[in-house]
Amino acid sequence: MNKSYQEITAIVRDTLVEAGSTFRKDKKEAYKKAIAEEDSERARWVLETILENAEAAEKNHSPLCDDTGIPHLVLEVGPDMAVTGRMLDAIKEGVREGLRKLPGRPMGIMGNDSQRIDQSGGLNPDSAGVEPAPILIRRCQDNVVRLHVLMFGGGPAIRAKTFRVFHKHNTQTVLDEIVSWATEGVAQLGCSPCTLAVGIGRSHFEAASMMLLAQTEGKYGSQDEMEKEITRRVNAANIGPLGLHGRTSVLATFMKVGPQRASGVRIVCVRPTCCFEPRIASVEWD
Repeated sequence: MNKSYQEITAIVRDTLVEAGSTFRKDKKEAYKKAIAEEDSERARWVLETILENAEAAEKNHSPLCDDTGIPHLVLEVGPDMAVTGRMLDAIKEGVREGLRKLPGRPMGIMGNDSQRIDQSGGLNPDSAGVEPAPILIRRCQDNVVRLHVLMFGGGPAIRAKTFRVFHKHNTQTVLDEIVSWATEGVAQLGCSPCTLAVGIGRSHFEAASMMLLAQTEGKYGSQDEMEKEITRRVNAANIGPLGLHGRTSVLATFMKVGPQRASGVRIVCVRPTCCFEPRIASVEWD
């Protein structure tokens, strides 16, 4: 490994700040396309304002939203690369430093298990008190270590759903259920337009993992036919940005289908991300 642990910490710190304060280029282009195609003056104003907010956040290295998010990490490891406990410690320290630099909103709850559930343990005043979710590690083909940092807000988590679908040997049955869940979630979320993140797996863990990977792999300019169908059908509900009606309730759908088993059910995870998500940045080292 050519990078020292101190260098990894600094890289992760800056990547988290980037994730929390910038739109990727393809997302900016998706907003510009939606603005150009929007018929509703109110909806177009919302889209323009969101994009202006993103440009200001990027310029000032400030959070895109007051809900700065919970860090979710995907670590990709090349065939000849090694991940050590010390590397994981360096990554977690980078997350802590990034939360302080962004700065993240203090949202960590202190106390024992019961106190953290009912919030009686009090709020940790340190931005770094927001613990990241468990790291998802997978192999990649390039001989590098690649880290994706995503910041997950609370609203999409409230409107998300992970449950079983009886597929009846028909893909359309599963897509119909996804559209139903997504339409309800987008309508209730408020801070739209959304990017729908969908994972399909054999267990609830796997489906949620696929949903996370869908966001790391998804590209706004490249959608397959199933993703296009979901986006088109949810947009037909005329929810619109901030629920004000209009053509763009959903900018795109990112869906990843994992391995499946011989069973009557598919476990599906649908997360209607908010207008600022996916908040994601990636970095790699050798």
